[in-house]
Amino acid sequence: MISRRNIRVKVMQTLYTLHAAQPDNNDIATTLGLKILNEKLALSLELFTTTIAYVASIAQYAEIDARFRSSKYVPTEADKNVNTKIAGNEFIWKTLSNETYQQKLTSSNILQGVDQDWVKKLYQQLCTSALYQTYIAVEGRDAKSEKAIIRYIWTELIINNEDFQSYLQDEISGWEDDKEMIYILMDNFFKNSASINFMALLTGEKLEYAKNLLVTAIEKADYCMELIEPKLINWESDRVAQIDLILLRLGLCELLYFETIPTKVTINEYIEIAKQYSTPQSGHFVNAVLDKILKDLEKDKKISKQDRLAH
Repeated sequence: MISRRNIRVKVMQTLYTLHAAQPDNNDIATTLGLKILNEKLALSLELFTTTIAYVASIAQYAEIDARFRSSKYVPTEADKNVNTKIAGNEFIWKTLSNETYQQKLTSSNILQGVDQDWVKKLYQQLCTSALYQTYIAVEGRDAKSEKAIIRYIWTELIINNEDFQSYLQDEISGWEDDKEMIYILMDNFFKNSASINFMALLTGEKLEYAKNLLVTAIEKADYCMELIEPKLINWESDRVAQIDLILLRLGLCELLYFETIPTKVTINEYIEIAKQYSTPQSGHFVNAVLDKILKDLEKDKKISKQDRLAH
């Protein structure tokens, strides 16, 4: 469901949290680090499921709105004839019928965290849109329009709604850190919703990669710093952003110990992560240091990579 870059970010965040905890030794650091990583992955999965729950709740609110308006003391004709087509949207109902989605909703009490006032407000905004009016005006259903109206809820009512984004950031723990990942997960959701397992964010292979990257970065921390420090020309290591040092360590671990990941892929990935999560100069800094170290390692024949085109 998520890419290796997303995994690298999670491991980076885990190491940053671990650095603040200052564990006494590598065994403790490894145990604590794996616990933190698992918690971060679990939170990401919960946030993704919560996002789906908001989208589904907005669509289903049509039925609540119809019941409320028809029960008025003196309902108008419009109140008596609220269109509830979107509540039966076939694209969203495939997800609602997903066993793992229902399991996740139940196990994490996710629906209790869905703010119904916001659901109502966003549904009302939906009803005023031209796309929605076109959607309900057409009898019958086709897969393209069913998906399009749900995507509209996600992109226009959630992503591009500054007030709702502020609410999510203020009220939902981890939203700001995981927002970019949720966007990727939602993009995958619209591409192939049927394949999603809401009880597991990572496949077995990617989970193993995440854990191996974390454990290697912990165990090889001292050796990595021995390689990094000579390259910090005019910089003391304690003056370099901690995230940059973590990214350098992760990059070195991949260069040295992950034989199936090409060196170019590793360096490019950590440059992009540095640009996004650290200082404006961090991408250039990480690139320069990793490139210098790589040249030395290749010269000393310490880099061994398998021939693998796919990554």
